[in-house]
Amino acid sequence: MMESRSPVCNTCGEEIGVKSNGEFFVACHECSFPICKACLEYEFKEGRRICLRCGNPYDENVFDDVETKTSKNQSTIATHINNTPQDSGIHARHISTVSTIDSELNDEYGNPIWKNRVESWKDKKEKKNKNKKKKDAKATKAEEHESQIPPQQHMKDIQPNTEAAATDVLSVVIPIPRTKITSYRIVIIMRLIILALFFNYRITHPVDSAYGLWLTSVICEIWFAVSWVLDQFPKWSPINRETYIDRLSARFEREGEQSQLAAVDFFVSTVDPLKEPPLITANTVLSILALDYPVDKISCYVSDDGAAMLSFESLVETADFARKWVPFCKKYSIEPRAPEFYFSLKIDYLRDKVQPSFVKERRAMKRDYEEFKIRMNALVAKAQKTPEEGWTMQDGTSWPGNNTRDHPGMIQVFLGYSGARDIEGNELPRLVYVSREKRPGYQHHKKAGAENALVRVSAVLTNAPFILNLDCDHYVNNSKAVREAMCFLMDPIVGQDVCYVQFPQRFDGIDKSDRYANRNIVFFDVNMRGLDGIQGPVYVGTGCVFRRQALYGYSPPSKPRMLPQSSSSSSCCCFPSKKKPTQDPSEIYKDAKREELDAAIFNLGDLDNYDEYERSMLISQTSFEKTFGLSAVFIESTLMENGGVPDSVNPSTLIKEAIHVISCGYEEKTEWGKEIGWIYGSITEDILTGFKMHCRGWRSIYCMPLRPAFKGSAPINLSDRLHQVLRWALGSVEIFLSRHCPLWYGCSGGRLKWLQRMAYVNTIVYPFTSLPLVAYCTLPAICLLTGKFIIPTLSNLASMLFLGLFISIILTSVLELRWSGVSIEDLWRNEQFWVIGGVSAHLFAVFQGFLKMLAGLDTNFTVTSKTAEDLEFGELYIVKWTTLLIPPTTLLIVNLVGVVAGFSDALNKGYEAWGPLFGKVFFAFWVVLHLYPFLKGLMGRQNRTPTIVVLWSILLASVFSLVWVRINPFVSRTDTTSLSQNCLLIDC
Repeated sequence: MMESRSPVCNTCGEEIGVKSNGEFFVACHECSFPICKACLEYEFKEGRRICLRCGNPYDENVFDDVETKTSKNQSTIATHINNTPQDSGIHARHISTVSTIDSELNDEYGNPIWKNRVESWKDKKEKKNKNKKKKDAKATKAEEHESQIPPQQHMKDIQPNTEAAATDVLSVVIPIPRTKITSYRIVIIMRLIILALFFNYRITHPVDSAYGLWLTSVICEIWFAVSWVLDQFPKWSPINRETYIDRLSARFEREGEQSQLAAVDFFVSTVDPLKEPPLITANTVLSILALDYPVDKISCYVSDDGAAMLSFESLVETADFARKWVPFCKKYSIEPRAPEFYFSLKIDYLRDKVQPSFVKERRAMKRDYEEFKIRMNALVAKAQKTPEEGWTMQDGTSWPGNNTRDHPGMIQVFLGYSGARDIEGNELPRLVYVSREKRPGYQHHKKAGAENALVRVSAVLTNAPFILNLDCDHYVNNSKAVREAMCFLMDPIVGQDVCYVQFPQRFDGIDKSDRYANRNIVFFDVNMRGLDGIQGPVYVGTGCVFRRQALYGYSPPSKPRMLPQSSSSSSCCCFPSKKKPTQDPSEIYKDAKREELDAAIFNLGDLDNYDEYERSMLISQTSFEKTFGLSAVFIESTLMENGGVPDSVNPSTLIKEAIHVISCGYEEKTEWGKEIGWIYGSITEDILTGFKMHCRGWRSIYCMPLRPAFKGSAPINLSDRLHQVLRWALGSVEIFLSRHCPLWYGCSGGRLKWLQRMAYVNTIVYPFTSLPLVAYCTLPAICLLTGKFIIPTLSNLASMLFLGLFISIILTSVLELRWSGVSIEDLWRNEQFWVIGGVSAHLFAVFQGFLKMLAGLDTNFTVTSKTAEDLEFGELYIVKWTTLLIPPTTLLIVNLVGVVAGFSDALNKGYEAWGPLFGKVFFAFWVVLHLYPFLKGLMGRQNRTPTIVVLWSILLASVFSLVWVRINPFVSRTDTTSLSQNCLLIDC
């Protein structure tokens, strides 16, 4: 069907050519980045010997091949291409064929949209042939002219072009200095060796007097070692990145020409305006509308999944205030562009503002914002009590969302299409309110379903090629954040296979000590940077810029699409077949076509290689409807790689079509939530969505600008923090128990790198560490109460092993701090909350996950409150009663009682008992020290500690006091046998 051809170099646009053995030239065997030998040779001369896309060093064989390169004319290369077997060309393509049933298409190729699409392909092909003829004619003239020019002038003409290409790079990879990363890796290997020797000693030296305690401790220690390996080795190759925004502007925003920057659709999701205050959502929306980006390239979609009239009315007020706020921000380059956070900055705002008018306008704007807050607070106060007859809009009609579980879809365009402009007459970005339809009896899939509804609505109305999603409490802190992401996504070298660019999460409203590790510094500054050096960071739910085509389930352009497994192989994902096919590759491809009759996920870049009739077969309307749903407008938009609304669509019907795609039955019998969009099956849909993209061969980018791109509000009190961690852990357990478990899902395709898979395995098994963690935290108290210990008397060798293990742990942490820049306090806080969350939220998540799988019991999570008191950090000491507080409270009391019992027993036995006591007490203090933030948060303010917590503490203390009395630590234990013998000698 398709003629085999050589891939094109991404630098110069020429074919990459073939090697002496007839195979296509491949410079990087990690990502198969297409670059020709001439461009690669220039890279070597400039001292750049790492891949421009993935950052991995080129293989030494590639160096030799370039250095011993012999010149070959174009006819020789063409001969090699023509002699290449047909099947190699087939496997170089990355498409998934679809149904080719003739009865599905009439003489006009079915729907008019398909007819228009095929006609556009005809025009495109004709233009392509004309351009090719012109290029051939120009090339002939150039060759004739070139023959008259001396070779010295040839070099002078070529050199400036190659230098310009080198300066057009929009981002670079900055590896960690070799001195830091090499020593870090050496210590990791040393720690692994010491662990092996340590476990050899522990297993071969059991404690017979406390065999049960010893066995429990060894099992726990083995699990901790496995968890450390899963967490440590994905950080093997951390990298940094640097972007060049000025080069982006120079390339895509030339003076006097229309901006060529790609459009971006922003998604802001909210559910309950009483727990997610409308003022916070309004600040997020205002920061988006005031971005440093072309206004015609920005569209902001606000999803109100609670269908609350308060959210709608607050958005009306926000759109009105944006007409004043947006021009003010752009005129004076305000940072951040969320008014609440800008006006709360305690800085000298006059320091860099020399315009006399700035002071006056700033005061006026602050006054306008205070009035805006008064109006917003009035709406919130009004919404506290719902009228019996339901809410009524200003025109007297009933609010359609009065029944939050049974209401139609609602869409309202506030800015952009309506022609509303700011106070200076300039155009404003689009602002769209969306509330999807909900009916009883339908599964709505919570946040993931709402995000998928926004994907379809935005595709119908604006269809930007990139999507940026934010939580309602995450405002834009850096107005150039989108430009930072575009340095990767619009880079023809780096961005070809990038599915999303993830920004780190930063938070406001947290005290400096960060008692409950709300900032997650270790995860965002250490783990994510490590993943960026492999296949890319995981998707963390907010602050992420997606490529729309990746969300649609398409494969990356540079890799062939994975063939689906047969029904027999897919029935057992744990043991994928490793048997290699023995039949001809072309026959395999034909069989794959027959197996994929109903598939509609393929690479659009190869459509140009088909004739008109074959294209119409590939995009048959029936096949696309089975994948994307019954919307011809939306299906047509999925074929537009560069975005934009299809020309064949009537603009007056767009809103009607947008209402149709958010109906509650639209996703039935489609691939939404299974293969395309946000993936269903877990409450942590973010991890699952990113995992599916990486399994298809996409890679992601981690962008850490100097000024944080986005900032959000974190739940700083203990109860809310534990509930947040519980939600994340339960989502991981759900993924572990689903068919998408990273232990086996996608193994046959081979597109997920093994270190990346290890990282995903770590994200789904970490809640199970709670079981050995609870047991290990209980062991010190049991040892102190029973007088036994889990370790026998240490020899010199054993002492060396224990000492070496502690030193390797410390060195690993120190070297990790060196290359990451994380402080010791952040690392310690992370370690403390790992224990606190592990013995509480993670433990509950494991049991709830299994209950959900076995008994079908689901857990409803409440939205974390984003409000705060007037007093700074006022919620830090608030403790709301939750069952999550019971396990850590119990462990604290048990270990404290055990310490008291241990000291009393040592006093009773004499000085010989003090030596073994120190090891047991150290073990107990390790537990208490890690739980100290929990204890401080629980008892920080007595008047705010829940009464039920005090009652539980007294009850638990009484129980363990009775146990202590039963042990009789102050009474000497007498041998009853000798006592009875003495009694016999007494003559009564």
